[in-house]
Amino acid sequence: MMRRSMLAAIAAVGLAFVAGVAAQSQSNRAPQTNTSETYRQLNLFGEVFERVRADYVKEATDEQMIEAAINGLLTSLDPHSSYMSAKSFRDMQVQTRGEFGGLGIEVTMENGVVKVVSPIDDTPAYRAGVKPGDFITHLDGEPVLGLTLNEAVEKMRGQVNTPIKLMIRRGEASPFELTVVRDVIRIQSVRSRVEGNIGYIRITTFNEQTDAGVKRAVDQIKGQLGDKLQGYVLDMRNNPGGLLDQAVAVSDAFLDKGEIVSTRGRRSDDATRFNAKAGDLAAGLPIVVLINGGSASASEIVAGALQDHRRAVILGTKSFGKGSVQTIIPLQGHGAMRLTTAHYFTPSGRSIQQDGIEPDIVVQEARIQSVDQAQRRRESDLRGSLTNPNPPRQPSQAPQGQTPQGQPPQSRPQPAPPVEGGEAAQPAAPAEDYQLVRALDLLRGIALFQARAAN
Repeated sequence: MMRRSMLAAIAAVGLAFVAGVAAQSQSNRAPQTNTSETYRQLNLFGEVFERVRADYVKEATDEQMIEAAINGLLTSLDPHSSYMSAKSFRDMQVQTRGEFGGLGIEVTMENGVVKVVSPIDDTPAYRAGVKPGDFITHLDGEPVLGLTLNEAVEKMRGQVNTPIKLMIRRGEASPFELTVVRDVIRIQSVRSRVEGNIGYIRITTFNEQTDAGVKRAVDQIKGQLGDKLQGYVLDMRNNPGGLLDQAVAVSDAFLDKGEIVSTRGRRSDDATRFNAKAGDLAAGLPIVVLINGGSASASEIVAGALQDHRRAVILGTKSFGKGSVQTIIPLQGHGAMRLTTAHYFTPSGRSIQQDGIEPDIVVQEARIQSVDQAQRRRESDLRGSLTNPNPPRQPSQAPQGQTPQGQPPQSRPQPAPPVEGGEAAQPAAPAEDYQLVRALDLLRGIALFQARAAN
């Protein structure tokens, strides 16, 4: 009797499901396909559900099994579709607002283990040394293999100030263990400072505060440098992405016209295009965008739009390559489902799925070291050398970005006090960041060339 009632309930759910499919198909003018086969498969699910419910070695609740079945359905589609319980859904909503608890890493699932897309700046994972591309194979000694992504994420969350041990596999090196202490993660999505006469803007993620943060940073840099401002570095390295509308808004801030991004779904009438409105926040000044393998999704939208419109030079290494759009669909009383619903395309029609954004100038991450050179003889050291007929140059009159005659070049000026977010740890100083040094040199070179062309 119990079995028949359970099968009847599942059949009723199946009937509602098929009716929903039929209604959706009719609304999209698509033909109904093999309804009887759908019923047969639903009956198969009912048989398996009942057998597990009755005979599995440990008792599992109906809710647990149904949620696991739904999550299995979604995660089998692609790495980014999943089911979120009511708690996970609430956590996700808090995260997009810019504050949540945990370790501070953006992750995905690959080959059954957790893969780090990017650690978030100034979080426990970032400070512990977690890197983009790391694989997390064990959590507190328990293997990740067999867990869903949501289950693994749930295990990494916990009470503030409690430790968790992560077993990390990085490249060809032997696995090693890191202990990370959980903390409240407050994401300051935009930080900025000035480097000489160049504005530096770091975007760590795309949450609800990002667009306003970028505009605030540009205003403050302009206020600090005024007419001396030569350009901007937009640093989106290790930015795992976030909200699509914020990526569109940030792109729009630096574009005066044209398409920013388009999304194309399963049906032709699902295509959506986002276009820029008039007005360039940078007033035409040159921009260099920094990306690397940890730059994904929304950060790739921004880089692709600015690259296709030739509004910025993209510098660094190839980005992550996530070119799909996920829609969060709330399920009344049961959390939500994250479903991949479209691909996105850059203004030139490129899909970056798996390919990523190729930089205009490839600059690998490297460490800067000064090299001691043996003392060399110069023309002025030769006996009887002719003197220079020009008057001696004044050291204080050396142009911006050059060193006075006779003085050794310095690594780079030290960064000025941060324009925004002084309470948070700032990005690495230029002398320690080779990619940023190259970006600053590029902008200074452009400014020098433009100044000479104008004279």
